[in-house]
Amino acid sequence: MTDSRPGPASAIRRLDLGYFVRPAGEAGNPEPRVEPVLAYLVRRPEGLLLFDTGLGEGDPEADAHYRPVRRPLTAALAAAGAAPGDVDAVVNCHLHFDHCGGNPLLAGVPVWTQAAELAAARAGGYTIDALVDPPGGRHRELDGEAQVWPGVRVVPTPGHTAGHQSLVVTGPEGCTVLAGQAFDTASAFGAAVLARRAAREGVVGAPLPGYPAWLDRLAEFGPRRVLFAHDHAVWEPAAQG
Repeated sequence: MTDSRPGPASAIRRLDLGYFVRPAGEAGNPEPRVEPVLAYLVRRPEGLLLFDTGLGEGDPEADAHYRPVRRPLTAALAAAGAAPGDVDAVVNCHLHFDHCGGNPLLAGVPVWTQAAELAAARAGGYTIDALVDPPGGRHRELDGEAQVWPGVRVVPTPGHTAGHQSLVVTGPEGCTVLAGQAFDTASAFGAAVLARRAAREGVVGAPLPGYPAWLDRLAEFGPRRVLFAHDHAVWEPAAQG
């Protein structure tokens, strides 16, 4: 079964692409932590956009370190009524192997990528090298914000990597931010939002540590929900009081 278009004018479908085990001591966690690998299929009048593409293969050392369990991208797309050939655009939040693993299946599809991220990945020792420029790969290099389609905008959110980016999707249902790994969890994002609020209301003299400057830019869009690459939880402003 493949994408039959038409469909909703705007819809976002979460794709479960497996999970991995983050070792103790990595990313500040004291114990090993099992994390999902999530991608998002964005349906718009202009076509289908895929935000992240899952866990890549080809590095036994990475597999031994993270013990990944993969769900094929083709299977996840099929469950959403689509196939790789239906995808019109790809945005990877960054190019680590757990976010761009399905890119080789999408030859010829433009991959919207920050130039700084692509340069780091091409330098080696950053990700699985074969995932960076697979046969038929087509990067569309960016230097900052860019509009993919009306109501669909890439916004740089550096931190996890220098070239990390998020996607802002605006439609009849409001604004959704696909934050990727800008924050590991919805609760961490919520803590940063509260730090921003405390600074703006004069409770603290300046934003607290962990508050990124780009959070102000995301706030301008008035997101109704924020979704993440490694957390099933959804941040919503109503949950913050």
